[in-house]
Amino acid sequence: MPSQFAPPVSIVMPVRDEEKYLASSVDGILAQGYPGEMEVILVVAPSSDATQRIAETIAASDDRVKVVPNPWSTTPRALNIGVAAARFDIIVRVDAHGELGPEYIATAVELLERTGAANVGGVMDARGKTPFEQAVAVAYTSRLGLGSSSFHLGDSPEGPADTVFLGVFRKADLMAVDGFDVSFDRAQDWELNYRLRQSGRQIWFSPRLKVTYRPRSTVGELSRQFFRTGQWRREVMRRHHDSVSLRYLAAPSTVVGCVLGTAAGTLGVVRILQGRPGRSMICGWALPLGYLSAMVVGSAAMRRPMPRQVRRRLPLVLMIMHICWGAGFLRGLQRHHQEADDAGQPPLIE
Repeated sequence: MPSQFAPPVSIVMPVRDEEKYLASSVDGILAQGYPGEMEVILVVAPSSDATQRIAETIAASDDRVKVVPNPWSTTPRALNIGVAAARFDIIVRVDAHGELGPEYIATAVELLERTGAANVGGVMDARGKTPFEQAVAVAYTSRLGLGSSSFHLGDSPEGPADTVFLGVFRKADLMAVDGFDVSFDRAQDWELNYRLRQSGRQIWFSPRLKVTYRPRSTVGELSRQFFRTGQWRREVMRRHHDSVSLRYLAAPSTVVGCVLGTAAGTLGVVRILQGRPGRSMICGWALPLGYLSAMVVGSAAMRRPMPRQVRRRLPLVLMIMHICWGAGFLRGLQRHHQEADDAGQPPLIE
């Protein structure tokens, strides 16, 4: 992209507890070679590690980087703070947990200019380092894992979409819909894109836009992530009834089926041991065992090369994703907690 066609951009990055990835993420942005003027806004929340010090060190070494505090900690608040602080009209959202692909910014700006879209984005290219992380990455990018979202699979052609990963926006479009909804701790991207579409604006997906995403490293981290994601997906459906889709009921239905099947099967075994009728109830075990078998067989049959230790971990990762997402969806948000979180929240975008 020639420099005369490279408008200035503001990169907004919410940051919290990211000492492990922050420096490499910022290096990836600055190494993009974007020919236009850019600023990188690190919106830093109170952290329990060295994130604040690392952010300040980066900003001191490069005048294109500035640090802005986020006392409210959450991602949507950080994004609105960053957008409000941005000097330029084009906003590039970046996560400290990811790394931009080659010429990501230049390609996104070209698409934004050519299509007239309010938001352009692409593929969440999940890549792990340990066998567990690699199994999570495989699950993220498979239909057996996260379904058919184009930004997970990356197999859809360029064109209009319901939502995209991260995004590159026009500041004017963000302000027209009041920015990110600060009551959405999760799913704020989908919810924003929903409101952009409802306002008559367009969301544009391109597989040429790739962001490397680093998956969760442990069973506990992955479980908490997907439980919260399930909770917030239910909240999105509660607030926006026309976003309801049958595919979102697959995971909670699996959880209900496995719980009821396990309960029935266990009760059947107990009754038989007591000399009472219970053989028909033992059939309940077919539900959880059938689900387990489906995950094992599906993982073994997945047609993509992966190390043996990754494939061995894949059934466990898939079940964590499905069960925790479904359990979170069934639990939903605790309304009194949500109301407390929303109290004293900052305005959307000033």
